[in-house]
Amino acid sequence: MKSAEKKRRRALLKALTAVPAAALVPITSGEAATREGLPRSVLDSSPAPAAYERKVLDNHEWKTICVLSDMLIPADERTGSATQAGVPEFVDDWLDLERGTLLAEIRGGLTWLDMECHRLFNADFADCSAPQQKQILDRIAYPAKAAPRDAHAVGFFNRLRDLVVSGFFSSEMGVKDLPYLGNTMVADWNGCPPEVLAKLGLKPQDEKP
Repeated sequence: MKSAEKKRRRALLKALTAVPAAALVPITSGEAATREGLPRSVLDSSPAPAAYERKVLDNHEWKTICVLSDMLIPADERTGSATQAGVPEFVDDWLDLERGTLLAEIRGGLTWLDMECHRLFNADFADCSAPQQKQILDRIAYPAKAAPRDAHAVGFFNRLRDLVVSGFFSSEMGVKDLPYLGNTMVADWNGCPPEVLAKLGLKPQDEKP
């Protein structure tokens, strides 16, 4: 749950150059992305973006998801946190589309967190101290070390972590952080760079028939 983990995920995700462009639509409509090139008169008269309206998560669930998201991807010297990138909105939207097993699993996991925190600390997870929260998450964040009794909670946390990471690195902030090198116009295509082919153990192919 440290900044070093974010940096490690960032390094791994730089390799995802084959991600479809449709999967990289920003979560939040940043003004710079949506209004680039428009006349100043149009910008000044444009209405402000509407506030996000939750579809699935209630107030308590939203608060807990925000806390968990920022524990997984905190702000660092390069980017803002998961909540600043709009990850809770992404999670809520995704759960709205998957109103089945996934929604039940996430809600069950959030309930488990609160129950364990009340048992140990007499408070909801979101209201516990950072060391207390870490104590709980350390039990379920590393599947190989988790106790069998926590198996369901491990599954929940893996799913939520996948959602948070996917949400962050498909946001405007996350795409800039990678940086994502796709969707870039090139004047000429000279084939795959030789150093990349060499790393893959491939040889340049003759382009002539």
